[in-house]
Amino acid sequence: MGSDPIHDELDERAAAVAEQVVAWRRHLHRHPELPNREVDTARLVADRLRTLDLDEVRTGIAGHGVVGVLRGGVPGERVVALRADTDALPVRDLCGAEFASEVVDTEYPGGPFPVSHACGHDCHTAALLGAATVLAGVRERLPGTVLFVFQPAEEGPPVTEEGGARAMVEAGAFDGPVPTMVFGLHVTPYPKGYVGYRIGNQYGASVLVRIVVTGRQTHGSTPWEGVDPMPAVGAVLTGIGQLYRQVSAFDPVTVSIGHVEDVGRFNIVGQTVTLWGTVRCAVESGMERVRQRLTTLAEHSAAAYGATAEVAYLQPVPPVRNTGPWVAAGLPTFRRVVGAERVVETPGTLGYDDVSELVGRFGGLYVMLGVQDTVLDAAGRPVPEPGGRGLATNHNPGFYADDDTLVTAVRLHAHVAHDHLAGALLPRDDG
Repeated sequence: MGSDPIHDELDERAAAVAEQVVAWRRHLHRHPELPNREVDTARLVADRLRTLDLDEVRTGIAGHGVVGVLRGGVPGERVVALRADTDALPVRDLCGAEFASEVVDTEYPGGPFPVSHACGHDCHTAALLGAATVLAGVRERLPGTVLFVFQPAEEGPPVTEEGGARAMVEAGAFDGPVPTMVFGLHVTPYPKGYVGYRIGNQYGASVLVRIVVTGRQTHGSTPWEGVDPMPAVGAVLTGIGQLYRQVSAFDPVTVSIGHVEDVGRFNIVGQTVTLWGTVRCAVESGMERVRQRLTTLAEHSAAAYGATAEVAYLQPVPPVRNTGPWVAAGLPTFRRVVGAERVVETPGTLGYDDVSELVGRFGGLYVMLGVQDTVLDAAGRPVPEPGGRGLATNHNPGFYADDDTLVTAVRLHAHVAHDHLAGALLPRDDG
């Protein structure tokens, strides 16, 4: 694919907006909001999009989702949707930056929680605002339509609420115009400016699990008068560590219990204990077997101690899958933006991202963008760069992202959008 003169202009416009993108990112980082509570974030996004004189700015989609619509000045049938997630995490901010979050949400279900952008969604949102600015500046030369999709609740809404990418689809956010491609990126502890891609499942399948173990309450001095749910809970937690032996060793799975919830006091044998966790599978077809085995484990372990267990699976998310034809179509664009030596194939991960709801429906690509002081070792894994700030994974309180890399994210969005609309980034049927 040859270079189009407009690519240089996209880069120049990205450089011109880079300082503003950093300012947006730092503001968002200092003022994070949890899933389905992205009120101020959505307001900032919508206000900025309105200054660009887009054809439409749709708000209030599936909670606090925002979609900007930019119709190009050249006839074209293609529609590219550029997606950024906007929500933060209930994680303390230990990134060490002067703009670190000090927010505590005292009203969120299950809280109070410290809140931070420990997954980098502040970077995603700021970069897409920058890309919207860049593309609006060349709208008269765009042959088609761009959708700027700012999605809430990627991390999952409270269990009593709906939200996220699927909710945006069900709310009609993509009914008109319908995307012919979806593109997104996720910042990661790869070396700064590296683009990581994978043919196949980039991220795994996921589901939230809730296990409620119920006994019969009594005083701690007379446990024989009741049924203690705690031994059953212990058996479930221990048994989870053996589930991997009941599924294929060639398709990684994990079951993690992240929260144990009890109601009572030290001298009471309580009535119920609730376990909250997540099931991840590298291959979606393995999810059903893992769920069956986990349900059997919980129910039978509880029964062995005279208790009962109810298992519920909530908020399922399919894997993010990049197909070979789409990757082949996108690689020339990625290599032009960051250099061929910085475009690398990555292993799969059991992380999840509900952008899968969009890429799976409409086609497209989801890639990783390195933002940390790391280098790749001989096996292609990121390791800390000598003298740098180290490596901190997403969801870690110390997660950080280099501001200087944000302009690369802007350029990726802008180049991908232009190339798809111009017909240069399309999957080949013979892929």
